[in-house]
Amino acid sequence: MTTIQSSSQISPANERVYHQSNLLGDWKGSSKENNQPVEFKVVNIRGTKAQVEYTHNGHTERGFADVNGATITFGNVTIATRNGQKAAMEFSAGTAKWTAVLDKQASTADQNKLVGSWAGYSAANGQSASFSVLSIDGRDAQVRYTLNGVTHQGTGTVYKNTVMFQKAQITSDDGKSGSVVFQVGRQSLSVPVKKLPSTSPSSSSSSVNKLA
Repeated sequence: MTTIQSSSQISPANERVYHQSNLLGDWKGSSKENNQPVEFKVVNIRGTKAQVEYTHNGHTERGFADVNGATITFGNVTIATRNGQKAAMEFSAGTAKWTAVLDKQASTADQNKLVGSWAGYSAANGQSASFSVLSIDGRDAQVRYTLNGVTHQGTGTVYKNTVMFQKAQITSDDGKSGSVVFQVGRQSLSVPVKKLPSTSPSSSSSSVNKLA
């Protein structure tokens, strides 16, 4: 796997019912039976497939797993979480079975890049986008976006370089340009956006941390 895409495509319906974004991230723990360390990384979720990395006994397997509701199954391993902080893992192959409780690992490297106001227009679909990430605290982001003249505001979910909230998500690799994806009916519309200049010279990463 030479390239890893960190942006995800989780349907608003699945997010509302199953909170599938809770599964995203790096999970670590030990098996209850023999105390062997295990790690399960969910890189992204796209529909019914998840890109994952599974490490056990010093060996890492990479590939695509099946997503079913709030669970992900990769070969003989199944992982599920309710709160996005702790996950239950089960390995089952014939008569062999073991379980583990995994903890979500913090990931904040790319978060400050997302904070700010973003705007853009897509000539391809005639949609304009306005998306503001007001602050980030761990995996929670205070966001506001405008779609078709209606403004939505609340707490979104952060994973690496993506913030997801209701029917929209914003992704940026460099903190300067990115894309906003809106769910309109059954369509996903993408709009290229750029970060707007800060209105205050004091708005730096240090002030972002205070907000977060």
